[in-house]
Amino acid sequence: MISATLTRPKAVIFDWDNTLVDSWVCIQEAYNMTFRHFGMAEWSMDETRERVAASMRDSFPAMFGDRWTEARDVFTRSFESIHLDHLKPLPGAGEMLAALHGEGVVLAVVSNKRGGFLRKEAEIMGWTRWFVRLVGADDAEADKPAAAPVHLALAKTGIEAGPQVWFVGDSPIDTHCAVNAGCIPIVMRPHIPYEGEFAHPPARFLAACRDLADLVREL
Repeated sequence: MISATLTRPKAVIFDWDNTLVDSWVCIQEAYNMTFRHFGMAEWSMDETRERVAASMRDSFPAMFGDRWTEARDVFTRSFESIHLDHLKPLPGAGEMLAALHGEGVVLAVVSNKRGGFLRKEAEIMGWTRWFVRLVGADDAEADKPAAAPVHLALAKTGIEAGPQVWFVGDSPIDTHCAVNAGCIPIVMRPHIPYEGEFAHPPARFLAACRDLADLVREL
Protein backbone atom coordinates (compact mmCIF):
# COMPACT_ATOMS: atom_id res chain seq x y z
CA MET A 1 0.00 0.00 0.00
CA ILE A 2 1.31 3.43 -0.94
CA SER A 3 1.05 6.38 1.40
CA ALA A 4 -0.92 9.20 -0.14
CA THR A 5 -2.48 12.44 1.00
CA LEU A 6 -6.07 12.13 -0.09
CA THR A 7 -8.39 14.99 -0.97
CA ARG A 8 -12.16 14.80 -0.81
CA PRO A 9 -13.47 13.00 -3.92
CA LYS A 10 -16.06 14.47 -6.25
CA ALA A 11 -17.03 10.96 -7.32
CA VAL A 12 -16.55 7.42 -6.06
CA ILE A 13 -16.77 4.48 -8.45
CA PHE A 14 -17.33 1.10 -6.85
CA ASP A 15 -16.66 -2.42 -7.94
CA TRP A 16 -19.73 -4.54 -7.16
CA ASP A 17 -18.96 -8.16 -6.27
CA ASN A 18 -17.30 -8.54 -2.88
CA THR A 19 -17.00 -4.77 -2.57
CA LEU A 20 -20.67 -3.98 -2.01
CA VAL A 21 -22.29 -7.44 -2.10
CA ASP A 22 -21.09 -10.85 -0.92
CA SER A 23 -20.84 -12.89 -4.12
CA TRP A 24 -18.13 -15.52 -3.77
CA VAL A 25 -20.37 -18.54 -3.09
CA CYS A 26 -22.61 -17.68 -6.04
CA ILE A 27 -19.66 -17.08 -8.37
CA GLN A 28 -18.00 -20.36 -7.36
CA GLU A 29 -21.18 -22.35 -7.93
CA ALA A 30 -21.88 -20.77 -11.33
CA TYR A 31 -18.34 -21.58 -12.48
CA ASN A 32 -18.58 -25.14 -11.18
CA MET A 33 -21.94 -25.64 -12.90
CA THR A 34 -20.20 -24.57 -16.11
CA PHE A 35 -17.22 -26.84 -15.49
CA ARG A 36 -19.53 -29.79 -14.87
CA HIS A 37 -21.14 -29.15 -18.26
CA PHE A 38 -17.73 -29.49 -19.90
CA GLY A 39 -16.45 -32.33 -17.70
CA MET A 40 -13.76 -30.10 -16.24
CA ALA A 41 -12.36 -30.09 -12.72
CA GLU A 42 -14.24 -27.87 -10.31
CA TRP A 43 -12.69 -25.00 -8.35
CA SER A 44 -12.35 -24.68 -4.61
CA MET A 45 -13.26 -21.39 -3.00
CA ASP A 46 -9.57 -20.45 -2.76
CA GLU A 47 -9.13 -21.16 -6.47
CA THR A 48 -12.23 -19.12 -7.29
CA ARG A 49 -11.00 -16.14 -5.29
CA GLU A 50 -7.58 -16.36 -6.95
CA ARG A 51 -8.72 -16.80 -10.54
CA VAL A 52 -11.91 -14.78 -11.00
CA ALA A 53 -11.51 -11.12 -11.90
CA ALA A 54 -11.67 -10.48 -15.65
CA SER A 55 -14.89 -10.39 -17.65
CA MET A 56 -16.03 -13.42 -19.63
CA ARG A 57 -15.09 -11.89 -22.97
CA ASP A 58 -11.57 -11.38 -21.64
CA SER A 59 -11.12 -14.65 -19.73
CA PHE A 60 -13.28 -17.35 -21.34
CA PRO A 61 -11.44 -17.68 -24.69
CA ALA A 62 -8.29 -18.77 -22.83
CA MET A 63 -10.26 -21.07 -20.51
CA PHE A 64 -12.54 -22.75 -23.04
CA GLY A 65 -10.92 -22.17 -26.42
CA ASP A 66 -13.22 -22.40 -29.44
CA ARG A 67 -16.13 -23.32 -27.17
CA TRP A 68 -15.91 -20.16 -25.12
CA THR A 69 -19.22 -18.73 -26.38
CA GLU A 70 -20.94 -21.98 -25.40
CA ALA A 71 -19.30 -21.68 -21.98
CA ARG A 72 -20.46 -18.07 -21.74
CA ASP A 73 -24.03 -19.13 -22.41
CA VAL A 74 -23.87 -22.01 -19.90
CA PHE A 75 -22.39 -19.75 -17.24
CA THR A 76 -24.98 -17.06 -17.92
CA ARG A 77 -27.86 -19.52 -17.54
CA SER A 78 -26.28 -21.01 -14.44
CA PHE A 79 -25.66 -17.66 -12.80
CA GLU A 80 -29.12 -16.40 -13.68
CA SER A 81 -30.70 -19.40 -11.98
CA ILE A 82 -29.02 -18.79 -8.61
CA HIS A 83 -27.71 -15.23 -8.22
CA LEU A 84 -30.78 -13.66 -6.64
CA ASP A 85 -30.92 -16.44 -4.04
CA HIS A 86 -27.39 -15.54 -2.94
CA LEU A 87 -27.72 -11.74 -3.08
CA LYS A 88 -26.53 -10.27 0.21
CA PRO A 89 -25.07 -6.83 0.99
CA LEU A 90 -21.76 -6.58 2.75
CA PRO A 91 -22.04 -5.15 6.28
CA GLY A 92 -22.73 -1.43 6.24
CA ALA A 93 -22.81 -1.10 2.44
CA GLY A 94 -26.27 0.42 2.17
CA GLU A 95 -25.63 2.86 5.00
CA MET A 96 -22.32 3.86 3.43
CA LEU A 97 -23.92 4.59 0.05
CA ALA A 98 -26.64 6.69 1.68
CA ALA A 99 -24.04 8.61 3.69
CA LEU A 100 -21.82 9.33 0.68
CA HIS A 101 -24.81 10.42 -1.38
CA GLY A 102 -25.82 12.69 1.47
CA GLU A 103 -22.35 14.23 1.41
CA GLY A 104 -22.89 15.19 -2.24
CA VAL A 105 -20.48 12.62 -3.68
CA VAL A 106 -21.39 11.29 -7.14
CA LEU A 107 -21.57 7.48 -7.04
CA ALA A 108 -21.28 4.90 -9.84
CA VAL A 109 -20.43 1.24 -10.33
CA VAL A 110 -17.99 -0.41 -12.74
CA SER A 111 -18.16 -4.19 -12.62
CA ASN A 112 -17.14 -7.14 -14.77
CA LYS A 113 -20.49 -8.74 -13.98
CA ARG A 114 -22.85 -8.73 -16.96
CA GLY A 115 -24.67 -5.41 -17.01
CA GLY A 116 -28.16 -6.90 -16.92
CA PHE A 117 -27.38 -8.94 -13.81
CA LEU A 118 -25.68 -5.97 -12.17
CA ARG A 119 -28.59 -3.60 -12.65
CA LYS A 120 -31.14 -6.22 -11.58
CA GLU A 121 -29.25 -6.83 -8.35
CA ALA A 122 -28.95 -3.10 -7.64
CA GLU A 123 -32.68 -2.69 -8.22
CA ILE A 124 -33.56 -5.51 -5.82
CA MET A 125 -31.20 -4.11 -3.21
CA GLY A 126 -32.92 -0.74 -3.50
CA TRP A 127 -29.63 0.91 -4.37
CA THR A 128 -30.27 2.12 -7.93
CA ARG A 129 -31.21 5.56 -6.59
CA TRP A 130 -27.69 6.11 -5.24
CA PHE A 131 -25.86 5.65 -8.57
CA VAL A 132 -25.65 7.86 -11.62
CA ARG A 133 -24.73 4.79 -13.68
CA LEU A 134 -24.09 1.07 -13.23
CA VAL A 135 -21.66 -0.17 -15.88
CA GLY A 136 -21.23 -3.90 -16.34
CA ALA A 137 -19.30 -6.19 -18.65
CA ASP A 138 -19.95 -5.56 -22.36
CA ASP A 139 -21.54 -2.15 -21.67
CA ALA A 140 -18.41 -0.25 -22.72
CA GLU A 141 -16.06 -0.91 -25.62
CA ALA A 142 -13.76 -2.76 -23.20
CA ASP A 143 -14.07 -4.12 -19.67
CA LYS A 144 -11.94 -3.65 -16.54
CA PRO A 145 -9.04 -3.08 -16.26
CA ALA A 146 -9.51 -0.84 -19.31
CA ALA A 147 -10.43 2.77 -18.62
CA ALA A 148 -13.42 2.71 -20.99
CA PRO A 149 -16.05 1.66 -18.40
CA VAL A 150 -14.85 4.38 -16.02
CA HIS A 151 -15.35 7.03 -18.70
CA LEU A 152 -18.79 5.61 -19.45
CA ALA A 153 -19.72 5.66 -15.76
CA LEU A 154 -18.80 9.34 -15.51
CA ALA A 155 -20.38 10.42 -18.80
CA LYS A 156 -22.74 13.39 -18.44
CA THR A 157 -21.74 13.98 -14.79
CA GLY A 158 -19.40 16.86 -15.61
CA ILE A 159 -16.66 15.00 -13.74
CA GLU A 160 -13.67 13.66 -15.63
CA ALA A 161 -11.62 10.67 -14.57
CA GLY A 162 -8.70 11.86 -12.50
CA PRO A 163 -7.47 12.35 -8.93
CA GLN A 164 -10.85 13.73 -7.87
CA VAL A 165 -12.37 10.30 -8.55
CA TRP A 166 -11.78 7.31 -6.26
CA PHE A 167 -12.12 3.78 -7.58
CA VAL A 168 -13.01 1.43 -4.72
CA GLY A 169 -12.66 -2.33 -5.14
CA ASP A 170 -11.36 -5.50 -3.56
CA SER A 171 -8.92 -6.92 -6.11
CA PRO A 172 -5.86 -6.10 -8.23
CA ILE A 173 -7.98 -5.64 -11.37
CA ASP A 174 -9.72 -2.75 -9.61
CA THR A 175 -6.54 -0.88 -8.72
CA HIS A 176 -5.27 -1.57 -12.25
CA CYS A 177 -8.45 -0.05 -13.69
CA ALA A 178 -8.12 2.95 -11.39
CA VAL A 179 -4.55 3.59 -12.52
CA ASN A 180 -5.46 3.16 -16.19
CA ALA A 181 -8.17 5.80 -15.79
CA GLY A 182 -6.00 8.14 -13.72
CA CYS A 183 -8.18 7.73 -10.63
CA ILE A 184 -7.25 7.08 -7.00
CA PRO A 185 -7.21 3.34 -6.19
CA ILE A 186 -8.79 2.34 -2.88
CA VAL A 187 -9.03 -1.24 -1.63
CA MET A 188 -11.94 -2.05 0.69
CA ARG A 189 -12.22 -5.56 2.12
CA PRO A 190 -11.77 -7.31 5.47
CA HIS A 191 -8.40 -8.97 4.77
CA ILE A 192 -5.30 -6.88 4.27
CA PRO A 193 -3.34 -7.09 1.00
CA TYR A 194 -0.65 -9.71 1.01
CA GLU A 195 2.92 -9.05 -0.09
CA GLY A 196 3.16 -8.62 -3.85
CA GLU A 197 -0.59 -8.97 -4.48
CA PHE A 198 -1.05 -5.56 -6.09
CA ALA A 199 1.05 -4.54 -9.07
CA HIS A 200 -0.75 -1.20 -8.69
CA PRO A 201 -0.85 -0.63 -4.92
CA PRO A 202 -3.86 1.11 -3.39
CA ALA A 203 -3.59 4.63 -2.06
CA ARG A 204 -5.49 3.47 0.99
CA PHE A 205 -6.69 0.17 2.46
CA LEU A 206 -10.01 0.18 4.30
CA ALA A 207 -11.34 -2.81 6.19
CA ALA A 208 -15.05 -2.02 6.06
CA CYS A 209 -17.70 0.09 4.35
CA ARG A 210 -18.13 2.36 7.36
CA ASP A 211 -14.43 3.26 7.15
CA LEU A 212 -14.91 4.71 3.68
CA ALA A 213 -17.88 6.81 4.76
CA ASP A 214 -15.92 8.06 7.77
CA LEU A 215 -12.87 8.90 5.64
CA VAL A 216 -14.84 10.99 3.15
CA ARG A 217 -16.69 12.74 5.96
CA GLU A 218 -13.38 13.70 7.58
CA LEU A 219 -11.83 15.19 4.44
